[in-house]
Amino acid sequence: MYLEHMESSSWPFVLFIAELLLKVVMIAVVILQRKKTSSAKLAWILLIIFIPLGGSILYILLGTRRLGSLRRRRHKKIISTIPQSITSHNCCASVKNAKVKENFHSIASIAETVGASFVLEGNNAKLFGDSKKWAQALADDINNAKEHCHILSYIMLDDKTGKLISDALIDASARGVQCRLLLDSMGSRDFLHSNTCNRLREHNIKVVEALRANIFRALLVRLDLRNHRKIAVIDNTIGYMGSNNIAEASFAPKKKYAPWVDASVRLTGPIVRELHAIFIQDWFMDSDENLTKLLQEPLSISDDGFPAQLMATGPNSNNQALAQLLQTAFFSAQHELVITTPYFCLDDSTESALLICAKRGIDTHLVLPAKNDSKLVAAASQSSFAKILEAGVRIHEFHGGLLHSKTMTIDRELALIGSANLDRRSLDLNFEINMIVYDTDFASELRFLQASYMEESILLSLNNVEKWSIPRRLWQNAIGLIAPIL
Repeated sequence: MYLEHMESSSWPFVLFIAELLLKVVMIAVVILQRKKTSSAKLAWILLIIFIPLGGSILYILLGTRRLGSLRRRRHKKIISTIPQSITSHNCCASVKNAKVKENFHSIASIAETVGASFVLEGNNAKLFGDSKKWAQALADDINNAKEHCHILSYIMLDDKTGKLISDALIDASARGVQCRLLLDSMGSRDFLHSNTCNRLREHNIKVVEALRANIFRALLVRLDLRNHRKIAVIDNTIGYMGSNNIAEASFAPKKKYAPWVDASVRLTGPIVRELHAIFIQDWFMDSDENLTKLLQEPLSISDDGFPAQLMATGPNSNNQALAQLLQTAFFSAQHELVITTPYFCLDDSTESALLICAKRGIDTHLVLPAKNDSKLVAAASQSSFAKILEAGVRIHEFHGGLLHSKTMTIDRELALIGSANLDRRSLDLNFEINMIVYDTDFASELRFLQASYMEESILLSLNNVEKWSIPRRLWQNAIGLIAPIL
């Protein structure tokens, strides 16, 4: 009886020692990670220490960029087989010879160096700040397609917009047009099991899940690494990209935050070929169908078009490229910097570059939604508001819905638009696509759209932030400690 009592009473001690050893091992693993920033390592160590067992499990599931060894090798082969850039064509210009203002040469150079993207001249774009007009324009181009329609979206809903695009694809397929639809497995989970998706497949439209996710794969790969890109290419000559998912602005899954306010562009010119190359890379990865031959067709170049670069980023490529581009851009601003993003949670280096931009006397504006669907990211971003405001950045809280546009303008001469948010997930984890435009007319048009957002916003003051309650600031600053891993 005594021995049995000793054995039962020793179990808590054994479990304590086992859990302690696990923490030591996991902390060592975190410290040895080469690609993590010091702040990210510290955040993970805090979680491992303060959440018994759960912190270690979270790190195993979410702490590394585990795409799987087979997928990494496959991606490397695909990139070598299907390069993004079309450097052999005369529309591709070196930074020195491109029609890019000298003060933006550093931006073009960093995009070329870390993003493997070259300046392409002869492009044109139509900006959409209205989601209904964007969806109708895309549907019209699909209805006029003659050869192929290729679409990649993070989210597609079985709503009015989803049905509009689906019906257009079905009609195009009936005309003999090759239609391919690549949807993120988690973002479009409900649509992929919908009757509308079944109809698409019944009409010979190839629908493929990007980064297929299920409970069994969680042991092998990190399931929250997602394809967040939004791309459409019609007949190899018309392209779409930006922040619009294939969904109504009312966005049924989170309608209390609606309307979703987006910005996207319709593109023509050689930049469409690079956009298509990115789609083809992603399509090949998840479908095993090689469409490389489509990239060999003749290019359409406009003599009065603008120069632009694409920046495709992801966890299996240079995931720091976009952060490095943003830092360079902030230092290039001479008069004004305007940023719109739904989620704001920068790494230390990028945040420092933003603060220095404002301290240099640059008129710096940050436009964010007043109500955010992600409470953790909202708290993390608000934890930095005081020092951002003290540096001179003007924070505008948008009250016209959930501002989902991911845009930036510099001096009304350079513009950036795409799918990436200014948070750790977009800058470090997800597959994203952004475009840099070196054109005063386009940048001014985008700046006008940004101004419309600011008109529906309330300017946040340092006095407002200092009046926040102590419990609120404690919550924000506690979440701010783990911001590097959100």
